[in-house]
Amino acid sequence: MSIQKDSKIYVAGHRGMVGSAIVRQLQGLGYNNIVTRTHAELDLTNQAQVLSFFEQEKPDAVVLAAAKVGGIHANNTYPAQFIYENLMIQNNVIHCAHTMGVQDLLFLGSSCIYPKLAPQPMREDALLTGVLECTNEPYAIAKIAGIKMCESYNRQYGRDYRSVMPTNLYGENDNFHPENSHVIPAMMRRFHEAKLAGDKHVIVWGTGTPMREFLYVDDMAAASIHVLLDKQVYEANTQPMLSHINVGTGVDCTIRELAETMKRVVGFGGDLIFDATKPDGTPRKLMDVSRLRGLGWAAKVGLEEGLARTYGWYLRVR
Repeated sequence: MSIQKDSKIYVAGHRGMVGSAIVRQLQGLGYNNIVTRTHAELDLTNQAQVLSFFEQEKPDAVVLAAAKVGGIHANNTYPAQFIYENLMIQNNVIHCAHTMGVQDLLFLGSSCIYPKLAPQPMREDALLTGVLECTNEPYAIAKIAGIKMCESYNRQYGRDYRSVMPTNLYGENDNFHPENSHVIPAMMRRFHEAKLAGDKHVIVWGTGTPMREFLYVDDMAAASIHVLLDKQVYEANTQPMLSHINVGTGVDCTIRELAETMKRVVGFGGDLIFDATKPDGTPRKLMDVSRLRGLGWAAKVGLEEGLARTYGWYLRVR
């Protein structure tokens, strides 16, 4: 039975960047029976609490967007927390959803699941074919486990648990912490503060040569909902042991190009200095999104437009 407009949909992680965008778009489509809980109300690492929640609410579908996330610095500093918390969240939500008879679940992963030197652009079948990037290996291992957990419940119990693997995301409700954020919010904050201070330059981590793909969060939310709701198309294009689907733009740029675009969007008039003593991470990360396009979806928001929208939001809420 497909998800209806009055179906009860639990969105885990609704205060996060992706979760909040998914809630906004579901509501815009007329799905108003949405259940949410804050971390203070429900600790997803606590199995007893999660099971009690599912017994009480009995959702018809689940979107698992809750996760502990961060950039290179955070992943290097807190590897134990990244693997433990993400595994616990996934295990509890997926298993309790199954226990309470939830047939439809969408798990959100990350492009870091693919090997560091995977052929570019990265296809879904590159999973588990090589060594992971060491700076975020614990997080990647957790996300791979989430994919395989969804696959396993599908195989053993006939569930419809799907996984989407986004490229680097940015947008409204991103984390702008100066140390624990991803590249776009960290860079945007540095450029903004440098502009206000009248600084003559901004230092960017790394050599500027790595290539990255960036997806605006509203596009990610639209893709997630498309994959969750379109049963006929999805089932016709998903293999039993290749259940995850890449979500991205299919276009990348160098970190230098990103910094130059950010400089233009923020209106910073100084110079760029690249600190080659800082880690670059994976040389290139571009998603092959042909499977998603085959399902009838493609990204709409370009990088400069997305950065401008994000900066406008940042100015309104800071």
